[in-house]
Amino acid sequence: MLVTEELHLLLIRPDGRGEIAASTYRAYGEVAAVIVDLVLHGRVTVTTEKHPLVHVISSASTGHPVLDAALQQLAPLSGQRLSSLVSKSALDPRDHVVDSLIAQGILLRGERGFFGMGALRTPEADATPETVLRRRLAEVLSGAGAPSQADLTILAILQSMQAAHSLLREESAGMSARQLKKRIEQLSVHSGAGDAAGDAVAAAVNAVIAAAMTATMIPVMVAATMTS
Repeated sequence: MLVTEELHLLLIRPDGRGEIAASTYRAYGEVAAVIVDLVLHGRVTVTTEKHPLVHVISSASTGHPVLDAALQQLAPLSGQRLSSLVSKSALDPRDHVVDSLIAQGILLRGERGFFGMGALRTPEADATPETVLRRRLAEVLSGAGAPSQADLTILAILQSMQAAHSLLREESAGMSARQLKKRIEQLSVHSGAGDAAGDAVAAAVNAVIAAAMTATMIPVMVAATMTS
């Protein structure tokens, strides 16, 4: 499964409603995740300068509808700052992610809430993928399992969304919010793969996560300024 798809499973409840703890920053998180997926699939690179730029290096089909749709949206924006891309609602992959998970039999297409005018509900049809994912993340957090780049990305994005502690209470095995944040930071520090190609991917992923964190902080800073 894509990083974006796994992240989405954590951001919705079994009944298909969005997790309240992640609702404010969901779009930032999923845009960041799909950019990471495109980096991991060799379609996109992220520069290492102070304000990283995103370049589409190949428009060839990935064979995955979520990534191909994201690539089509991103191609005209190639060369723009990563920080601005993470905030673009046009890059939000949610609808394509939902369609993909429904096609895989993981979600069901339900009804719209609020008398048919609200958000589409997509209840879980197969809980196995999320169960496996949560078990994997629990092992990573406890040190019992070696983290993949996908695991590190999901944990870091959840933390950037300020939702890690709320959504991973069982997996964090009693850690406080502060302890979980520190643990995720420790894991991210050691995310290099030990070779040039792996380090380049890790650096790109870290840049995307940093951009997502900055994007989620802006609304808070603006609100604080307006009320001060």
